[in-house]
Order: sequence, then C-alpha cells, then structure tokens
Amino acid sequence: MSAASCLRSEDQFLCCICLDVFTDPVTTPCGHNFCKNCITEHWNSNDQYLCLMCKKVFNTRPELHVNTLLSEMVSQFRQEAQQKASSSSSEQQAAKSGEVPCDVCTGTKLKALKSCLVCLTSYCETHLEPHLTVSGLKRHQLMDPVENLEDRMCMKHDKPLELFCKTDQTYVCMLCSVLDHKTHDVVPLKEEYEGKKAELWKTEAEIQQMIQKRQLKIQEIKHSVDFSKEDADREKAEGVQVFIALKESVERSLNELIETIEEKQRTAEKQAEDFIKELEQEISELMKRSSEVEKLSRSEDHLHLLQNFPSLKAAPPTKDWKLVSVRPPSYEGTVVRAVTQLEETLSKEMKKLFEVELKRVQQYAVDVTLDPDTAYFWLILSNDGKQVNDGYLKRNLLDNPERFSYCPCVLGKQSFSSGRFYFEVQVKGKTEWDLGVARESINRKGKITLKPHNGYWTIWLRNGNEYEACAGPGVRLSLKSQPQTVGVFVDYEEGLVSFYDVDAAALIYSFTGCSFTEKLYPYFGPCNNDGGKNSAPLIICPVNQTA
Repeated sequence: MSAASCLRSEDQFLCCICLDVFTDPVTTPCGHNFCKNCITEHWNSNDQYLCLMCKKVFNTRPELHVNTLLSEMVSQFRQEAQQKASSSSSEQQAAKSGEVPCDVCTGTKLKALKSCLVCLTSYCETHLEPHLTVSGLKRHQLMDPVENLEDRMCMKHDKPLELFCKTDQTYVCMLCSVLDHKTHDVVPLKEEYEGKKAELWKTEAEIQQMIQKRQLKIQEIKHSVDFSKEDADREKAEGVQVFIALKESVERSLNELIETIEEKQRTAEKQAEDFIKELEQEISELMKRSSEVEKLSRSEDHLHLLQNFPSLKAAPPTKDWKLVSVRPPSYEGTVVRAVTQLEETLSKEMKKLFEVELKRVQQYAVDVTLDPDTAYFWLILSNDGKQVNDGYLKRNLLDNPERFSYCPCVLGKQSFSSGRFYFEVQVKGKTEWDLGVARESINRKGKITLKPHNGYWTIWLRNGNEYEACAGPGVRLSLKSQPQTVGVFVDYEEGLVSFYDVDAAALIYSFTGCSFTEKLYPYFGPCNNDGGKNSAPLIICPVNQTA
C-alpha cells in the first residue's frame, strides 16, 4: 500500500479501505475499485466475500484483475504530486534536529506541519494538502507533528488507539472496547483528554498560585533582609558612636590620670629645687664665714683679732634641716579613683544602652494569662488569670497530665514556637520566686529541677536577697538593686532568653545559644507561702513601652 497522497481535491482515486491513493487498483465484479492488497486482506480476514462499497456478497471468491486504465491515471497523479512536492520543497524548511520530518518526502525531508492519527503519517505543507481538501481525508484526525506514530496503534489489533478505558486506566482501540474491555468504562480519547486538560488547567492555576505565593515570599524575605540591613546599619552606627564615646572617655580619664601624676611629680621637683637653692645659699654664706674665720685665726694683730672675734665666733643663722625632707608624692588610690570614675561613666553609658535595649524588646510584648489546668494544687489564681500566689489549703482539683503535682508553679496559656515575645512580672514584696520559660514536654509530676537540660530557662530569688540563674550549675547573680518588676524576653530562632530589671533598666541575665525545637510556655513559680512571709503574688503586668 502506497504512502503517497493525491494532489487534487477529487476523491475518485482513493481506496475506501486505506483512504489513500490506489496501489495496484483492482475491480470487483460489481464494478468497484480497491487496492489489491486492501481487498485481499479484508477477504482473508472475513468469512464473507463482501464489496465494501455496495455491500454485495459473492458466493465464491471473485477473481481480481488489475484496472489498467485506473493504474495509468493513478501513476499520472503520482508524477504530478512528485513534481509539485519538488517545486514547493525549495520554499519549505528542511526538518532540523529535534523536529519531526515529513514521512512522504523523498530526498530532503521537510519539516512536518501535522501528523495524521489515521494514516499514522506526518506531512509537510505540500503533502498535507489532500487532508485539507479531499472529503474522505478531511475526516482524519490531525494533530501537531509527533514522532513514533506506531506507538499510537494497538499492538494486538493494529488499530488506532482512539479510546480510553477508565477501569484499567489504559488506551484501547475499537476492537479492544468490544472484546477485552467490553464491560469496562470506555470513553473517547477526546472526552478523557478534555477532562484531563481541565485538570491540568486547575493544576496550572494551582501552580501559578504557588508561584505567586513564593514570589511574594521572596519579596517578603528581601524586605526582611532590607529591614535587617537597616537594623544592622543602625546598630553599627549606634555601636560605633557608643564605643567612640567610651574610647574618648577612657582616653580622657587616662590623660587626667597622667596629668595628676605628673603634677604631683612637678610639685615634688619644685619643692626639691627650692630646698636645694636655699641650701646652696646657706653653704655660700657658711663658706664666706669660714674664710673670714680662717683669715682672722691667722692674724698676728692682737687687737684686730679681739675686736672681730665676737662677730665671727658664732656661725651665721641657718635653717634646721633635720626636720626638712622631700617625700615622694603619694600615688595610692590615684589609679583606683580614676578607674572608679571611669566605671561610673561606663555605668551611665550602659544604663542608657539597656534603656534603649529594653524599649526594643518591649515592642514584642504579648498578652500572657495563667493556665489553671497546669497550676499546682495549692496555688490560687486570680479570675483574670494575671496573679498567682501560694494558698494555705490544697484545692480539690483533677490531677490531669498538664498539672504540676509537686512543685508550686504554673504555666501560661499562650505558647510560642517562633519569633520573639516579651512579658513582665511584678515580684514586689516576695522573698522567693521562679520566672522564665519552659518547653512543652517538661516533666510536671514529682520533683523537678530547673535547668535548660530539663527544659527550663529560669532565674530565681531565695532567702530574700539571693539571686541565681538556673543554668545547671547555677550562676549566682550580683544585682545592684532588688528588682520589683522582671521582664522576660525570648528570641526563638536566635536561641536567646533574657531577663531584665524593668525599673533599673538593667540586664539581669541571658541564656544564649539555646536550641528550641518545641513550643515554649511562660513559667511562673510563686514558691511556698512561708507562713505569710512570701504571701505576695506574682502579677503579670501590662507593658509600658514608653517607660
């Protein structure tokens, strides 16, 4: 069977079986023409000898003869087709690497414009023309050119894969649908195609939405980086300013110290010079008197010696130098006083820095309330969930898994698993307390040990004036004043937990390099009542960010 196509719009040269130009056309007794191979294969695969044009049945298999006239006409058409294809091939582009070539072209293979799913052939512009003009070929299904068209044929029945079996999720031909997939849900490929295309559109829309979300996230990250850079630049500028001021203060204190020491030395040197000058003057006077005495003692003039003796007998008046001395200047305390003064200056600068830092962390203030389901049996919580203290009686409460069963403590209702947060607690009037944050999986039954390894990041007060960071081992804290309100700040990603004396605007202690992987809860321990000595409550305060 030839793969060539006709040039003209007439369809009288087409075989109704292969829908292509006749190859070795033969005529049946009823006068209809077919490709010899097409009609022979059809009769070989069927029990009846039927004419596919007029449906006439022959009792015996007819003897087929080549239609000479029709063969000559077909040959002429093929030559004209070849000539037209040759003349137009120079105007069309040859198929490049990766492009689908025309299956009909001889010699240079031109680029295919379409592939026919019925003919299983790809056509260039010239050889595609019959499929656009001939009525029989117009019914063929064309698509964008593809390679390996044989993969679109049923291997079992050698028919086009025109249907889709939803039951087996596979592609089938018409014979498959009535034989192997007779009871299955079979639909045309186009129907399944439209459904899947709609799904792809939906998927595409979802993908575009995901892309947009990620583009927005990129913008958010870039904005965050820009904001972070602005913060970093501002922090560097402020840091440089602070350290320049500190450097100047240190240099100024050093210069003052050196000047004080040098002034003392100059004073000592001046005093010594004055003493030396006075002594040298007395020596000069004494040497003069010594010379006069020596001269008089050698005189042989009795009267002259006796007359001058009274004035030269006694030494000239001089200072009693026994009690006179030049003591080295005393420098004791000079450096200490200078360093103390510098320390006071540094303390003032540090206070300013902590005030700025405290204002910054206060921007992350959150509303925290106490969780009654976690409170120890003896604790009393206020109705608004803002105050807690140790009562005198054990309350009849359900011992649920969240409740502390041994230690007088309670968690906040709110949990945090990212970002930064800050809250303040009044500890005024208490002699003992615990404060900080705890992870969700902490042990709440029996005795607990406050340290990061067990999931607690806390500080405490004991015996009215003993402060300690529960770092495991504990770190004793030396505070200049007793905090009345404690601020707690957490940066989850940074792994930072800091405690502040709000009134003094001072840093109490920081846990750094922490690794948080769970939810964090505010932790409050009012400790035991201690016979009323420690009856004051812990109070969660509103944060005054303008303080």
